[in-house]
Amino acid sequence: MEEESVTPARRLERSFYLNTNAVEIARNLLGKVIYSSVDKIITGGVIVETEAYKGPEDVGSHSYNGKRTVRNEMMYAEGGLVYMYICYGIHNMLNIVTGPEGSSHAVLIRALEPVTGIDVMRQRRSVFDNDKRLCKGPGALCKAMGLSKKHNGVSLAGDTVWIEDRGTVLTDDEIIASPRVGLNITGPYRDIPWRFYIKRNPYISRP
Repeated sequence: MEEESVTPARRLERSFYLNTNAVEIARNLLGKVIYSSVDKIITGGVIVETEAYKGPEDVGSHSYNGKRTVRNEMMYAEGGLVYMYICYGIHNMLNIVTGPEGSSHAVLIRALEPVTGIDVMRQRRSVFDNDKRLCKGPGALCKAMGLSKKHNGVSLAGDTVWIEDRGTVLTDDEIIASPRVGLNITGPYRDIPWRFYIKRNPYISRP
């Protein structure tokens, strides 16, 4: 995909994030473009892979059974904020808080197709030979976009992280639903198809 300009486009409305169905939001985020502005440098990419986490009933969620900690408190905020956490003590993970305040739903952004600020992404990732690797996985995309735990709680209505709808329409035939990746859990939530990605897209984290 060619480099895009960052000319004004329609940002997702607040109502998009307040939808109570995190699974629907995860699917509908595919094809949208997410941007970050860090140190006045804008980077961005098309969202090509997501995972849904549905609040207290979801064994795979940080808020399972209503658990509240300093780490996951942002999940209980009103939808439209960024929830960042660190995985394995190394990787920053970018999540979008969804639903009404207290619902604790979120969508993990797992992979992007870079479109803006690609040279900066290469520098941040020290990857110069294969742009498909730049945002291939949630830790990689956060590093490429300059996002870290300090961005926890950032509003998507602001100018640090935001998501735009540029008119891409994906049909059901173009989207794959599969089990989420890397969950160390048992029971039905281990295999529930709440991971979504664009079929045959070379930028997804894994088939």
